[in-house]
Amino acid sequence: MNPAEPGGDLGVPAAVPVLQARGIVKRYGHVTAIDGADFDLLRGEILAVIGDNGAGKSTLIKVLTGAVIPDAGQVYVEGAPVTFRNPLDARAYGIEPVYQDLAVAPALDIWSNLFLGREVRRRGFAGRFLRMLDAPRMRRESEQHMDELKIGLNSVSQTVETLSGGQRQGVAVARAVAFGRKVVIMDEPTAALGVKETGMVLDLIRKVRDRGLQVVIISHDMPSVFEIADRVHVHRLGRRSCVVDPKVRSMSEVVALMTGALEPTELERNGAS
Repeated sequence: MNPAEPGGDLGVPAAVPVLQARGIVKRYGHVTAIDGADFDLLRGEILAVIGDNGAGKSTLIKVLTGAVIPDAGQVYVEGAPVTFRNPLDARAYGIEPVYQDLAVAPALDIWSNLFLGREVRRRGFAGRFLRMLDAPRMRRESEQHMDELKIGLNSVSQTVETLSGGQRQGVAVARAVAFGRKVVIMDEPTAALGVKETGMVLDLIRKVRDRGLQVVIISHDMPSVFEIADRVHVHRLGRRSCVVDPKVRSMSEVVALMTGALEPTELERNGAS
């Protein structure tokens, strides 16, 4: 199996980034949202992406998840060039997004949300010709996913609208982990959550990483970034300004790097924090 093919990662050196981009450009008319941006997600890490509003970080993430097609540049999965024409292409390579609005259906129960758009049909005639769904299997697998991530819920038959904000985030993350094989990308995972629920989501992110998936979080929540991230990608003026080690740089220094008040070192500028 070619490492660049969906699901293939055998024989890929550990030093090769799992997900990488070089020279990404995206324009909307006369506005340049991304101006030659680079990106590197290393094996086994939680990478935080930060930047001011309008810096282009959301557009970059959309390129990496197939939601936006760049005008120039190249995306790589485990060292091999790939082309994402839509989110389904990115998902085929094991890249799953968790958007800020979570994209969950509040009126549906938890197990239906986990398999939303990827429902499992029954085997044989009932599934092939009558298109009947295998609800018992989906419930059983949903319970397994929620148990493995230790998301405390009474039942996967609860409707999502009865859950707290942190529990809803847990459902969205569980769905991404269930189908993602390489990378989970989370947009503002702790937004609008209280202290206790933020801690729950951060623990959940660690569990996702411990299961062997790489995690990207896009966040304005600097305390959470410094608690959870192995490295911090600072995005500024449409491109990667630098990559820093949160154990070496203080929070105030990283904010200064983000605003341009502080210049990065040469190593940080080259993405080698």
